[in-house]
Amino acid sequence: MTMFSRTTARLLGTAVGIATIAVLPIAASAQSLVATDPAEPVGSAQPAAAPGQDDTIVVTGAATRSVTQVSGVDMQKILPGVSPLKALQTLPGVTFLTADPWGNNEQNISLFVHGFNAQQLGYTLDGLPLGDQNYGNYNGLSPQRAIISENVSRVTLASGAGDLGTASTSNLGGTIDTFSSDPRKDLGVQVDQTLGSHSTSRLFARIDSGTFGNGNSFYVSGSRQKAKAWDFNGIQGGYQANAKFVHDDSNGKLTLYAAYSDKTEPNEDSTVITTATQATAPYVRPFVYPNFNEMLTYLNSGAYKADGSNYRNYYGVAARTDYLGYVKYDWNVSDRVTFSNQAYYHHNDGVGVIGGPIDVAGLPKLFSFYYPGQNLTSVFGGSGLATRTTEYRIDRGGLVSSVGIDLGAHHIEFGAWYERQSSSAYRRWYAFPVNAPTTPYQRPHDTLTPLITQYHSEVRVDEYQAHIQDSWKLLPTLAIQGGVKSTFQNASQRVPTQPIPGSFTGSVALPVGRIDTHEYFLPQLGALWDVTDDEQVFVNVQKNIRQFQTSAAAGLSPFALGSQAAFDLFKQDVEPETSWTYEAGLRSHHALNLGPLTGFDGQISVYHVDFSNRLLGISPTPVVTAVVSGAAILQNVGAVKTDGFDVAGTFRFGSHFSFYDALSYNNSRYEENYISGTSTVATAGKKVPGSPDWLNKFTASANYDIFDAQLVGDYIGKRFATYTNDLSVPAYFTLSGRIAAKVPLSAGQIVRTATVSLNVTNITNKRAASTLSIGAASGTFNQFPVAPRQVFGTISVGF
Repeated sequence: MTMFSRTTARLLGTAVGIATIAVLPIAASAQSLVATDPAEPVGSAQPAAAPGQDDTIVVTGAATRSVTQVSGVDMQKILPGVSPLKALQTLPGVTFLTADPWGNNEQNISLFVHGFNAQQLGYTLDGLPLGDQNYGNYNGLSPQRAIISENVSRVTLASGAGDLGTASTSNLGGTIDTFSSDPRKDLGVQVDQTLGSHSTSRLFARIDSGTFGNGNSFYVSGSRQKAKAWDFNGIQGGYQANAKFVHDDSNGKLTLYAAYSDKTEPNEDSTVITTATQATAPYVRPFVYPNFNEMLTYLNSGAYKADGSNYRNYYGVAARTDYLGYVKYDWNVSDRVTFSNQAYYHHNDGVGVIGGPIDVAGLPKLFSFYYPGQNLTSVFGGSGLATRTTEYRIDRGGLVSSVGIDLGAHHIEFGAWYERQSSSAYRRWYAFPVNAPTTPYQRPHDTLTPLITQYHSEVRVDEYQAHIQDSWKLLPTLAIQGGVKSTFQNASQRVPTQPIPGSFTGSVALPVGRIDTHEYFLPQLGALWDVTDDEQVFVNVQKNIRQFQTSAAAGLSPFALGSQAAFDLFKQDVEPETSWTYEAGLRSHHALNLGPLTGFDGQISVYHVDFSNRLLGISPTPVVTAVVSGAAILQNVGAVKTDGFDVAGTFRFGSHFSFYDALSYNNSRYEENYISGTSTVATAGKKVPGSPDWLNKFTASANYDIFDAQLVGDYIGKRFATYTNDLSVPAYFTLSGRIAAKVPLSAGQIVRTATVSLNVTNITNKRAASTLSIGAASGTFNQFPVAPRQVFGTISVGF
């Protein structure tokens, strides 16, 4: 049996569905190279691999694409409670940035994979669609809200093109699939407590039933996180609960999953950068809460006017409550036929809130449409502040189905996905009473009547997707995979409350009506060749589409256009974004006997992308992130050409030390200029802003006896910050680390496992630009800061 087929057989026995991906062993420690059983204990007390164990996790199956993985164990080593998306930062080709160390604050997340941004990727949890991750989402929720971090089994990234069966309408540039761990085989309790910088306290607890009855098992778990924002007095965190039940027998596997999340994330205001102020703009822009008297002094003295666009708000927050659940049955119809069905439902209730001055950023003009000639300070409660909200609701449900048929050398798969979405969005303004100041932890509509409802939008969407593919074992060492996907989106909007014409910049009215987009033929063709027992070559070509966003609160949505005429013209002239992705690569696995070097696993991949019909929202306001919203002009502005490569590998030095390094290069350039009004914007040949050319990341891992440690380095190259590349931010390098020890325990004790660990983020206390908010052709952009050095200690105990 070859090395690749041995590994495939071993993983097929422990991880359902993993044989359809190819995974590069690049995780953050020697232990992470082991394909762990998802039923093993969760948290940092999970057992390490036995020395000398075959720990390669390269999988053949239908893997004609570049797919990499981070295990749940390694997620917790990066930082206990870290988001699945933040954990991907260790993978080649990925740029993930945020202003908090866990990657939880969705307002300032930036994610690029091979030049594609977060809203151009696809996301799932156990196959359930999570939407496009747009801030103020209308069709899903973030992975960190869909599952508690400690319950994640693994996160996989298809960095070029995802599987045809991925339930997503946005996977132009690949997919991110998060998988929940199954219940443990034995009865047990896991408790993790993290304490650290800025009053951080995170508690996670999980109870596993162990196997009982005829293949039954379940777990229930919960977490509470509370942490002060590092540069102001906002409290980040909230409560989450997960439960999972599995019945597994020879007929099939039944899975029930439920998740609850109630999170509040204080929003870090970005700093506005212009050509003139790039060297002098403030590094942070903290809000003033809870010092209300300081805010009144700031307003009454006029000091905020001297700050210009970087004035300080009293507070800003995103509050999200989610209920998510699915039932899935994987039926073994026969030894050649499988039939999988997954039904799911998701409800979200969310609000984004800003409490800030009433006479900045064009607000007096806005308010004059609703209160002409009146004293605005009196109208809004005498404080000089007002509260602006964007209030969201999502209800969506659907079904994901697939049939697999083995016909000897051929494996045929048919699949379909249907989802029904219902969402609403309100933009409202509330008074900010001087004698009863509000806080960021209360939802204004619970206690106050809105003074202004600028708009109320209701959207209904039906998503349909189907695919068929064949994996053909042409030779014992050569497999060909081909297939085609079709996708259809039918969306409609009604607007019970319209904005007053002109109150939105460039807006007469939000459009009503229907927009349907259909793509019948999205092909995929790939090949996988086992050149030797230790080398494997893959090639793949695939076409994908990004359906239009469907929310009045989404910047690139036709439903956010400023008039019915603009909407009708959009339907006539604008096409969805599409991409052709070409990939090729070599995977290698070798046991070595070169002195201290005992093994190597690596992958090199090259790619080219033809991205067509790029959709651009031309901002109606001069400030990229303005409090006064405006109706952007949406248009196709040409193509983007991308070329790049990833080289990554893990060197093993015996069973106690490993070193992983990943070098990535990406060159994404606009092909054409575009027209803004009567002006030509010279973007032809310019690089896609926000996405660096060069990335390099490494992880050095060591373990001995009860101790293990790791050091993680991350280099992010220069990034341009405007479409014409006239402004940029420099490259920078950060370090983080962890050291842990397993507490020796005697047999027969109540406590079965105990681990103590210490994590340090941004060890060198680097100051640099984190997320960039880019919406202007030239002259201005917004940036968020890099979080400073922070220290966290965790005690993990298993009973």
